[in-house]
Amino acid sequence: MATNQNNISSKPQASPGILTRVPGSTEACVTELGGRRVIAVFSNPGQQRGAFKEDDGAKIARAANLANQTNLPLVMVLSTSGASISEGVSALASWGRAARAISDISGRVPIIIGLTGPAISGPALLLGIADIVISSVDSYAYVSGPAMVEEFTGVRTSNAELGGSHVLASRSGVACIEVADSGEILDSISEVLAYLPDSTDSLPERTSSEDDPDRSCDDLARIIPTSATGSYDVRKVIEQLADYGDYLELRGKWAPQLVTCFARVGGRAVGVIANQPQAMAGTLDIQASQKGARFVRFCSAFNLPLITLVDTPGFLPGKDIEWRGMIRHGAELAFSYAACSVPRICIIMRKAYGGAYIVMDSKGMGSDMVFAWPQAEIAVMGAQGAAQILMRRASDEERLAYQERYQETYLTPWIAAERGFVDAVIDPASTRMEINAALNVLIGKRERVRPSKHANSPL
Repeated sequence: MATNQNNISSKPQASPGILTRVPGSTEACVTELGGRRVIAVFSNPGQQRGAFKEDDGAKIARAANLANQTNLPLVMVLSTSGASISEGVSALASWGRAARAISDISGRVPIIIGLTGPAISGPALLLGIADIVISSVDSYAYVSGPAMVEEFTGVRTSNAELGGSHVLASRSGVACIEVADSGEILDSISEVLAYLPDSTDSLPERTSSEDDPDRSCDDLARIIPTSATGSYDVRKVIEQLADYGDYLELRGKWAPQLVTCFARVGGRAVGVIANQPQAMAGTLDIQASQKGARFVRFCSAFNLPLITLVDTPGFLPGKDIEWRGMIRHGAELAFSYAACSVPRICIIMRKAYGGAYIVMDSKGMGSDMVFAWPQAEIAVMGAQGAAQILMRRASDEERLAYQERYQETYLTPWIAAERGFVDAVIDPASTRMEINAALNVLIGKRERVRPSKHANSPL
């Protein structure tokens, strides 16, 4: 497949070595990654450190348009020092054209960027538009560089301190996956593509699996501590539920109190979002809400059924977090779930309190199937908090007695189940089987198209 008039060429199987053989600052081509055809864009850092010229923006825009026309993923491997100074405003305008073209295909085809070197100024914002960003440890990206930071703030910093790969992965949440070197970028992109369809118009490929989808997960009951305040690693729960225990975590270093990953159940690719009690007791803050909202929207766009594992005491309290917009950002997570149109299955493992219970794909948010484990605690708040509010004038003995009664009466899944907010209270060992059965029923779910242009989401 060749369209030379558009500077898009057909190329054989890609390999890391291709990055050193690309003529010019940017090349766009049709290639294969992991057996999947993609529209690929490669930077050549050997040409003025990959400075972004007018022609480069045009090539990227044409590549994005071709991805839209052919319903193929757009893959970009970038290393650019920013807009070319010698070409001035023409380079800036061309970058804007590229950004618009990529934005136009957002949600239509997967957009994956591998960062192998710098991404400076305007082109760095392409990382924010992409669905998945994979960075090598020696890469860095920022909008304003160390010299400008020092000039405006008086603080001296380096490229790595300001926007190094570790910063992108752990502080800003820009990078979803971090790899050791540029040679691993394409392999990592191929691994991501294995879970995704070519476009929103198709379904992810279902693979053959010898891991019985109805197998019992007997270890699940032992993973959750008997103490309500005991900690555990929710990734061990995901390992039990996923085929062969395999999953691919995204943004693992950013907002670690929420785990987002791809996995397979019965050969079907799914998205998993789970509270992580090991970090901040699984509370939701601004970053966790943003991380979850972005992941839910991504799964909805590309037809990945969504499995939500709930164990959270609520939103993180604090004056600073409220001033920084906890309401707006918490609403992002609620809005994303409410608009999510793929099959949705919620498992309440332990704590599900207050507003955090609602936004973590509760029945009220439109979840298709909600299951709870027998030890689940579904309530407005925990027993201690309720006692402090309702029994604030009582003695310590009376308050303790009320706390015990509240625990027995309200901190159970049975009231929610009686009222239809939980579909079934299940044995933890049967969770994988229940998820598989629900997927078999829900896989034909159809979405209803909005009559308006778009919703005004709380960005």
